[in-house]
Amino acid sequence: MGQACCCLQVDQSTVAIKETFGRFGDVLHPGCHCLPWCLGHQIAGYLSLRVQQLDVRCETKTKDNVFVTVVASIQYRALADKASDAFYKLSNTREQIQSYVFDVIRASVPKLNLDDAFEQKNDIARAVEDELEKAMSMYGYEIVQTLIVDIEPDEHVKRAMNEINAAARLRVAANEKAEAEKILQIKRAEGDAESKYLAGLGIARQRQAIVDGLRDSVLAFSVNVPGTTPKDVMDMVLVTQYFDTMKEIGASSKSSSVFIPHGPGAVRDIAAQIRDGLLQANTTLQ
Repeated sequence: MGQACCCLQVDQSTVAIKETFGRFGDVLHPGCHCLPWCLGHQIAGYLSLRVQQLDVRCETKTKDNVFVTVVASIQYRALADKASDAFYKLSNTREQIQSYVFDVIRASVPKLNLDDAFEQKNDIARAVEDELEKAMSMYGYEIVQTLIVDIEPDEHVKRAMNEINAAARLRVAANEKAEAEKILQIKRAEGDAESKYLAGLGIARQRQAIVDGLRDSVLAFSVNVPGTTPKDVMDMVLVTQYFDTMKEIGASSKSSSVFIPHGPGAVRDIAAQIRDGLLQANTTLQ
């Protein structure tokens, strides 16, 4: 901006307020203007038409008695067709806007709980914008946008909220961990049951194979050795199985020695004991 030789330059997005002998004369728009100061014309001041921003921090409390600091961002600009009102009617535009913001926020937030205040930020911003629009339009200003950019609770309240959130997440994690352990136990039990079932099938098949082998051995011995009865062959097979069993015990036992009866008479006693055991079993089953 400059004034020389009665000429005045007004920059873009700016208007100048011209007075004549101290009285409002005209609004000078961007460009070059003739201003004969010798006739009492002078520039009272300049008014920017750019959008300006005012950040307001307002401390208040919620319905559940939690003190919070609400940060509001007000974007406003002067209207070119009401430049004289914007220049003369307000001495301090920013303080005037701040007063209206304080009034609306302190009337709206105490009606809400803390959680509701966070959820209804847009409603609070809309209430502030509506009140400012009605109040500032008569002064030549337009409210472009009103934003509630932050709601800051007291530090102790913020810490308590974080602890509540952390506890809730830990509870969910504990439930998930317990559910995972439950699934592992169920799967482990199912695997153990399946293993035992298959082991039972294996034992049954093993016993069936032993019975089939004994039957085939008795039949083959009776055919190849004339004069023997199936009973004689069975006694011999049982005695053989007994000694094989004792051999396995001696080979797999952790003890260094195993005591068993020895001598020809011991073999006869063993055969008799096996025979008597089979007879008693048959009698019991009958």
